Amino acid sequence: MASKADQVAANLSLAKFGEATELRKRIWFTLGALVVFRLLSFVPLPGVDPVVLADLYDQTRGGVLDIFNTFSGGSLERMSLIALGVMPYITASIVVQLAAALSPTLAAIKKDGEAGRKKLNQYTRYGTVGLTAIQGYFIAVGLESFASQSGLQAVVNPGMGFRVGAVISLVGGTLFLMWLGEQITSRGIGNGISLIIMAGIVAQMPTFVGNLMEGSRTGSIGALTIVGLIAMVVGLVLFISFMERAQRRVLIQYPKRATQNGVMQADRSHLPLKVNTAGVIPPIFASSLLLMPLTVSQFAGNTAAGESTGGDFIIALNQYLAHGQPLYMALYAAGIIFFCFFYTAVVFNPEETADNLKKNGGFVPGIRPGKNTSDYLDYVLTRITVVGAAYLAFVCVLPEYVMAQTNLPLFFLGGTSLLIIVNVTVDTVTQIQSHLLALQYGDLLKKAKLKGGRRKR
Repeated sequence: MASKADQVAANLSLAKFGEATELRKRIWFTLGALVVFRLLSFVPLPGVDPVVLADLYDQTRGGVLDIFNTFSGGSLERMSLIALGVMPYITASIVVQLAAALSPTLAAIKKDGEAGRKKLNQYTRYGTVGLTAIQGYFIAVGLESFASQSGLQAVVNPGMGFRVGAVISLVGGTLFLMWLGEQITSRGIGNGISLIIMAGIVAQMPTFVGNLMEGSRTGSIGALTIVGLIAMVVGLVLFISFMERAQRRVLIQYPKRATQNGVMQADRSHLPLKVNTAGVIPPIFASSLLLMPLTVSQFAGNTAAGESTGGDFIIALNQYLAHGQPLYMALYAAGIIFFCFFYTAVVFNPEETADNLKKNGGFVPGIRPGKNTSDYLDYVLTRITVVGAAYLAFVCVLPEYVMAQTNLPLFFLGGTSLLIIVNVTVDTVTQIQSHLLALQYGDLLKKAKLKGGRRKR
């Protein structure tokens, strides 16, 4: 049965949107910040020839660069100031979260409340600067070395001056995006970092649709294939929307308390356990690990084939790990399942949850507080994680299989991209509903006060 809040939320009217002045300001600020992000993606890195760079990027397609380029909205392909996007910040944030779960010192800082959260955020920022500097330096060196091997000179003036300038520019661009994301979170609508990633993915939509239309015009892509792709995307979006909101509610009961009328009444609540607790982290980790050898060999060049045993091994490995190959899809699914269980164990601690319930007097009916409750929560979480891991593996492997069968670059329609788009959209719409709901409750309170004042007269 729906709660009172759910019933009110279901009856929300868009007419209230015109009265929500604060909400409109937040939405306009968010849109303006995303426009700034898109404009920065077209500002080239100093010392790089964008025309030659486009030819070089075409030679490295198929690796992990395509995924990062999709997340950055094409910034990596154009080698702009924000070529690395917010991926270094995401990586640093994940590392800090894992370290906080494994290190007793960081775990103690995490338990300090708001002060501990600010300290961990500061560590994340330091990690972002370090990762961006390292990646920026290797990108600069890779551009120089790869250009010399291919005979195309993308760097106008190679040398230490270009490398230092590239590192400073990339660090500044990533830090600016990090700051922009924080501003969207505090002054806009939704999670700023997630919205920036989603904007980068959605920005690739016109290119993808244009390629489909061009393929349909030239006859390289059949009409039935296009209809099948559209049906697959719609089905996956609906399936993801359903699974991301699916949860297992564990009944929590509290001791009976006396009400104002002297009646003993027991309070009940629910502990929601999401089916997909790990979110989009498992597909990102699994795809990055699998595509790393392919990307390294592409930067190193394919001239090693036939010259050494190691070169032959790398080329053969890349053939088996190419998109759509059975070995790649099997390892991809296995990696998603592994990281799903691993990251779920990191973000949810059954022992800590059981201790908090015990301190507050709550218990699961039929389960003794303490260790038994912890074992029960671990039992339930393990079984719903099996469903969540199978769901993630299916959503991510299906586009890979379709990509292999149609020979189309469907990175925009990849499972990770669709997961991010659906999750961020649902979260943003939920926040908008919360603002409208607060406005509606405010109107109800004003009416109640007016009626109360009239009765007193």
